[in-house]
Amino acid sequence: MEKKDLKNFTLAGLEAYISGLGKERFRAKQIFKWLYQMDATGFSQMTNVSKEFRSALEESAVISNLEPEVVEASQDGTRKYLFRLEDGAAVESVLIPDEGRNTLCISSQVGCAMGCAFCLTGSFGLSRNLSTAEIVNQVCAVKRDQPVRNIVFMGMGEPLANLSAVIPAVQILTDPDGFQFSTRKVTVSTCGLVPEMAELGRGVTVNLALSLNATTDEVRSQIMPVNRRYPLQQLLAACKAFPLPSRRWITIEYVLIRYLNDTLEDAKRLVRLISNIPSKVNLIPFNEHAGCAFRSPTQEAIDRFHKYLLDKNVTVITRSSRGSDISAACGQLKGRLDD
Repeated sequence: MEKKDLKNFTLAGLEAYISGLGKERFRAKQIFKWLYQMDATGFSQMTNVSKEFRSALEESAVISNLEPEVVEASQDGTRKYLFRLEDGAAVESVLIPDEGRNTLCISSQVGCAMGCAFCLTGSFGLSRNLSTAEIVNQVCAVKRDQPVRNIVFMGMGEPLANLSAVIPAVQILTDPDGFQFSTRKVTVSTCGLVPEMAELGRGVTVNLALSLNATTDEVRSQIMPVNRRYPLQQLLAACKAFPLPSRRWITIEYVLIRYLNDTLEDAKRLVRLISNIPSKVNLIPFNEHAGCAFRSPTQEAIDRFHKYLLDKNVTVITRSSRGSDISAACGQLKGRLDD
């Protein structure tokens, strides 16, 4: 019988598993805390669990673990971690420092199937989904190296295309007996899978970020194939319907690309599109990479776009490019060592 990886279980799932072994359900909470609050990598470390039960667990279960194969440090303090998975595939995570509020960007898939024209990760296609354990183990590994305050599912892959693993991972991250992250500190990003947005909202309380990147269906379909399935009208209706706790916003991510979506007319349309959605805007100047014809916007275009949104009382931040010298900036993750 194949051994069960305990890090694939939410607390409720672990309780059911422990009950199936004939043990008290409260033991699951003890084990859960060992996994995520004390970072146990072996059953022998669980000193408040009987030797008999630990032996039974050794026979039926495993505790998976990830160690970074490579850690790269940027001049700006950003750190990129490459993790080699059991089957030889690899994913990357990025830790972005910000005055003690470190944000960890984690991956949900090996590669990505969405095919966004400006994204290097998508150019490699999708190899497979990550398991819940492979997602949470990125957090375990980075926390051993650096403190982590915020989690964003913005690494390799489309998180909403892997909800069967992402929802349990979010539950583990926010469980008081798990990692103990506030739901305010965990954000899941999507390129716009409309039915899955509703499923995510039903499954967990979490921040939502939408990668919008265009203000017309024509341009968005050109750079984001998902728009052909779920055009702007459907997408924005899904945003409006997404369940948000009080005083929460949807983050609208907008990659500014020179001559394509960075004009004042685009800024005006963006304000109209999001006018009835509780939202804030992250402007992300495009990060150029080899093999892509798109170009970064001029500073003048960035400032003009930002100012227009600000003047219309839109909460807006222009994100500075972090980690570009180690290919850790937005859209640059590739999950491989070669250039």
